[in-house]
Amino acid sequence: MENDADKVFLEYVVKALVDNPNDIKIDRTVDEMGVLITLTVNPADMGKIIGRMGNTAKAIRTLLRIIGMKNNARVNLKINEPEGSTRPERPMGSASAPSSLKTVDQAMEDLKGI
Repeated sequence: MENDADKVFLEYVVKALVDNPNDIKIDRTVDEMGVLITLTVNPADMGKIIGRMGNTAKAIRTLLRIIGMKNNARVNLKINEPEGSTRPERPMGSASAPSSLKTVDQAMEDLKGI
């Protein structure tokens, strides 16, 4: 029987994070490149799986790689993004600082008047 500890682990973690655990679908395939786990969750739970700046997804992927190393397998996680997921879209150029924050130069100019 194939070792699917990675799938069991992923299911456990994801069920603990989401509001709709019955909507979780996990597919596991093995080929010459290693193990590919595909995760599908309820659209309302996408934000919880991705996390701020993708940190939750990165952490889950890291832990899956560690489990894979223990079992001499390369494990990759693909998260399917369903239509209507709640991860907010960012408008173009939103990576820049919000307009309410001042640059260092602007702050220095303000200090000159003191």
